[in-house]
Formats: sequence, structure tokens, C-alpha cells
Amino acid sequence: MNFGMIFRVAVRAIMRNKTRSLLTCLGIIVGIAAVIAVMAIGQGAQTMMVQQISSMGDNLLMVFPERRNQGPVSMGMGQGQTMTAGDAEAVKRELPHLVKGVSPQVRASVQMMYSAKNWAGNVQGVSTDILSISNWTVAGGRFFTEDEQRRCSRVCAVGATVKANLFGDEDPVGKTIRLKNVTFKVIGVLAPKGANNWGQDQDDVIMAPYTSVQRYLQRSKFNTINMMNVSLISMDDLDEAKREITSLLRQRHHLADYQDNDFETRDTTEIMNTIGSVTGLMTVLLTAVAAISLLVGGIGIMNIMLVSVTERIKEIGLRMAIGATPGDILIQFLLESIVLSTVGGAVGVALGIGFAHTIGAVNHWPILIQVPSTVLAFLFSAVVGMFFGFYPAWRASRLNPIDCLRYE
Repeated sequence: MNFGMIFRVAVRAIMRNKTRSLLTCLGIIVGIAAVIAVMAIGQGAQTMMVQQISSMGDNLLMVFPERRNQGPVSMGMGQGQTMTAGDAEAVKRELPHLVKGVSPQVRASVQMMYSAKNWAGNVQGVSTDILSISNWTVAGGRFFTEDEQRRCSRVCAVGATVKANLFGDEDPVGKTIRLKNVTFKVIGVLAPKGANNWGQDQDDVIMAPYTSVQRYLQRSKFNTINMMNVSLISMDDLDEAKREITSLLRQRHHLADYQDNDFETRDTTEIMNTIGSVTGLMTVLLTAVAAISLLVGGIGIMNIMLVSVTERIKEIGLRMAIGATPGDILIQFLLESIVLSTVGGAVGVALGIGFAHTIGAVNHWPILIQVPSTVLAFLFSAVVGMFFGFYPAWRASRLNPIDCLRYE
């Protein structure tokens, strides 16, 4: 018997029991669909997180004051009083070979009022460098200037969420709003950015000169800041930049060799590595569950093929009697197993892609279907059929034709 004839015989044997064949394929279908969906959603989620982290800033390095504690409770980074705007100016002045932009940042939670509307939100006091550092753009009007920053001018740019809640469809540029009973003039509208990885709305913000926020909203006698945003020329210089910034700040803060730093540095690489490890772990765990489904599906194929061999003992004997070799019988049953698993794999791939896109559409997640992974999953389904179908096929090929013809 030639290969084509053996293949046709195998397909006809499968089609004689359509329901049983479908149920046999079910485990493979579920396993492959789960693998495709998990990998597509996981890769898409990781891509989305990388994009969101990239939106935080260009080659961003963040420096925070030491953590402030109240008794045994840590208040978190950025709550200490150990960094000043002078530190940010010194970093920009002393490290031009590593740094292309520096912005001190102070925060104030205030009640924002315009006409009869009000909105509770955050005001960020920043420098003019923040646009290039954090990839912000101005959609309307303009941003404040260094001269306005130096003169502590009461000007600001509003985010898309603040604009929608305070002004609606009205153009806010040129309007005056009240922040903590202090009037500020709106000179610009920031382009929307959306939510970050922690679900925080980045557009729910007002940006003003940090000097103005310190003077009018914080009313602090000190020049302390909540954090320092540093944009590096190249992330290749990250380690060197950390060392030099650390050395400069320790010198400015008069720290002895035995004293710990009174500040902390964080960079987007650390955040991306952390998120990547978490999403990678979840993908591995979910893929392991899908692999168990494939294993169960493979065992199901082996069981059904053993039943099929038992049911067709006389057929096997007859084929051997008219000239089929043990190799022909082996190939026939092995082909049946492979066809079942590959058909299940193809259906699983289609269902997995459809399920992933459905989840993405419902939850507004990006979905990334990787062709190599999809092809690999499909080929793996064929391997499962070959592996689990080999024993039943081998057992069928070892039967004695005389005993098969006498079998009742």
C-alpha cells in the first residue's frame, strides 16, 4: 500500500465515528486554544505596559528623598525633606555629559474651581524641562517659560481630565481658575496620556512652575521637593549616571562615609524588569495549565486509539492477509492519531485567536498574536498525536493476522 492510500484509509476510519473523533479532539482543542490565548494576551499586556512606561519619560531616572516614617509606619518615597530644587539645578549644571534635562517636582492636592464648577485634583509643580523629560505635549495654548518659572508666575497648563470636568467644551486657555483660594491663569492644555500601569489617570493634573506651587500652594519656608526627574542622554550611561548623581548629592547633603544615602533612585528599567518578571511568571503558570490540558488530550487520543485497535482487529487481520505489512498498519493508525491531533490543533488555534481578540475587545487590551508561537503550538499538537498514538499503532502492527481473523 502506498502512503496516499494509507492516508485515505485513515481519514475514512476517522469519519466513520465523527462524534467520537470530535470528543477525542476536544482535549487538544482546549489545550491549544488556551496556549494561544494566554500567549497573545500576555504578550499584548506586556507591550501595553512597556508603552505606558515609555510614556512616563525619555530615558527617565527618578530621584526621591529618603522615606519619612511616623513611628513604625513608612510614609513612602518622596515624603522626606532632604532634597531641594538646588539639588536638581546642581545635577543639571554639573553633569551635562550625562543629563539632558532635569525637573524638580512638588505636589499639592487642592480644590480646583472655575465659575460654578469645582474639581479635587493634583497640581504638579515642575520646570520647563518636564515636557521633554516625560514626553508631554501641549494640545492648545502654550507651556510656561523659564522667565515665568523664575518670577513665580501664577500660570498653569491643565490636563484633559481637568479640562473636561471644569470647562467642558469651553476653551480654557486665557481663563482664570482658583487653586486653594489662589488664582492661576490657564495658558495651555496638555495632550491626553491616559492611565498609567497603576491605573492612575495621568490627565487628572495641572502643571505649574514649581516655584509658584511652593510659594502659593505649599506655603513652605523650605525649598524642598518631592522628587527629581532626570532625563539621561543615553540609558547606556545609566550606571555611571547613578554613581555620579549619588556622589554629587551626598556631597551636597554633607553625608559622611558611614552614613546611608538620604535619597533613593529609581529608573524605568527597574520597573520594566519587575513588570516583565511578573507577567512572565503569570504566562508560565497559565501555559503550564494549558500544557496539562494538552497532556490530558493526548492521553484521550491514546485511549480512543486503543479502543479503535480492539474494535478493528478483524479489519487489521484482513489487511495483513491481502498484503499489508506491519509497517503499513503502524503508519495507518499513527496517521489517524496525527490527523485527530492536528485537526484539533487547527481548531484550537482558530478558537484561541478568536477568544484572545474577544477578551481584548471587551477589556480594551492590546492583543499580540505571534506567528512563530502560533505555528509552534500547531506543530506541538501534531507531536502530541504522534507521541500518544505510537503505542496503539505499534500494538496494532504486532498483531498476528491469523489470530485477528479468528477474533470474535
